[in-house]
Amino acid sequence: MKLSGLHILLTYQCTRACEHCFVWGSPRQRGVFGLEQIEQVLEQAKEACVEWVYFEGGEPFIYYNVLIKGVQRAKEMGFAVGIVSNAYWAASVAEAVEHLRPFEGRLSDLTVSSDLYHADQELSEESQNAIVAAKWLDIPTGMISIAKLGDDAPQTHGQIKDQGAVMYRGRAAVTLALHADGHSWSEFTRCPHEDLREPGRAHLDPFGNLHICQGIVIGNIFEKPLKDICDDYHVEAHPICGPLLDGGPAALISEYNLPHESKVADACHLCYEARLALRARFPELLKPDQMYGLNGSET
Repeated sequence: MKLSGLHILLTYQCTRACEHCFVWGSPRQRGVFGLEQIEQVLEQAKEACVEWVYFEGGEPFIYYNVLIKGVQRAKEMGFAVGIVSNAYWAASVAEAVEHLRPFEGRLSDLTVSSDLYHADQELSEESQNAIVAAKWLDIPTGMISIAKLGDDAPQTHGQIKDQGAVMYRGRAAVTLALHADGHSWSEFTRCPHEDLREPGRAHLDPFGNLHICQGIVIGNIFEKPLKDICDDYHVEAHPICGPLLDGGPAALISEYNLPHESKVADACHLCYEARLALRARFPELLKPDQMYGLNGSET
């Protein structure tokens, strides 16, 4: 497996607890990278021939000094660097400029996440301020926006850009799935969002877990180097990814004879529910608790 991109979840903590969040981000979440760990991650990423890194979360700007140092070091090491943020820090254009100034000349992309799950308007005032400030500083910008239930939006594939439909995993599987149209579980015979054989990118959380999809772990970089994880990954041998590649979430249900609802919201919903049922059997592959809303952060 060859990775060209690495998404570093700088923290699981966030300023909001959005209903559609894959990683159950909230102000009460725990887990954050330290500077020494970021250095170790970047060194391993360079050895594995990764070309670009994103700092995201949670909300990476909560740990502003770590974010600045991480971006600076990544740029020095030759990576293309991006950040994903909800722009809570951009109360005005002037404030946004000051927050973004340390990243001037270092970022290839600032992606702002804004929709009606984040705020009372699709493009929040803070997001608008951040985009204007970034343009003043010649920082390329992008948007992530998830449509509300009932709105017409395309299914997304891999990294979300622009407006896409809800994927019912993480918190969305609990808060939104009950309000979605139901579909027979047996129709979900492929994973529509991730290339499980050659994903191209993966997510790395503060505990060192490398996720091929949020909550599906293929190794831990604090236990085994990133390059070795990639070299040793064989999708067919992975107890979760193998069945998913062969027959989608429905294959997970059949392979492990799991109880299930007759109707689910989408493929992600069926997969997430199957993984919840399998966590006790595969604790090293379906983790951490943060990804499943089970670490006490929601109480």
